[in-house]
Amino acid sequence: MSILAAKLILTPSLIAMATLAARRWGPIVGGLIAGMPLTSGPVSVFLAVERGVTFAAAAAQAALLGLIAVVAFCIGYDKTAHRARWPASCAVGFICYFAAVLVLRNLSVGIYTSILLVYSIIVAAMLLMSTTRKNAANRAERALWDLPLRMIAATGMVLLITGIADRIGPTWSGLLSPFPVFASVMAVFSHRASGASAAIHVLRGVVTGSVAFASFFVTVTLMLRNESMLATYSAGAFVALLVSGMSLARLLPAANDPQNQTGSCSHGKSGSVDSI
Repeated sequence: MSILAAKLILTPSLIAMATLAARRWGPIVGGLIAGMPLTSGPVSVFLAVERGVTFAAAAAQAALLGLIAVVAFCIGYDKTAHRARWPASCAVGFICYFAAVLVLRNLSVGIYTSILLVYSIIVAAMLLMSTTRKNAANRAERALWDLPLRMIAATGMVLLITGIADRIGPTWSGLLSPFPVFASVMAVFSHRASGASAAIHVLRGVVTGSVAFASFFVTVTLMLRNESMLATYSAGAFVALLVSGMSLARLLPAANDPQNQTGSCSHGKSGSVDSI
């Protein structure tokens, strides 16, 4: 199988399986899937195959920092959604995202500083983002174009970044790989269908899932130059799954509390279907 064929098959297949699994088995599986780098993970693999492990390792560290820009998108959208409709909220989110990317582009730090910075910002974002217990009782049916759009967007992002990687270098390749395709699509769809509260639950799910996302790229960055690609990406996937499982185990008691049932159901159904 050629590399191009693998890109055209692997990425949309991952997105389709993840989306359908989350819809079929609900918030627990959805929350687990939310922590998986479904777009940036394949980008990293293909960069390692096509550009070499040194290029891919540098891009992986940049992708780790790029997660900060995704968090900035979530916070920007979150803080605007209370006062504006989805077009303005999405616009502010992307302004925050690209502003963060430009700052990160000029940031030169080591891997351990990157790890500390990313995890600190994720924790801060969890504290800063809005909490709401409001649930949309009249949740709209999913649009027919929802799943195909995610598959097309993910595949397009993988093809674009891996196609121009040699021109933009590992830093830009990594920074752009976590581009919030799914965060924006899901937030906008939820906002239109069920209001700002539903969109906020989506974005909180993205930020919560980003802990496992970050763990994946920490593992890849630390291992890729010294271990085989198979061992590196297998370990990265295992660590991400483990972190997601630990997070879910911690959150399940609160989710099953009858006093929190309204807010938990909203978060589970709206916010944990897919990752960025």
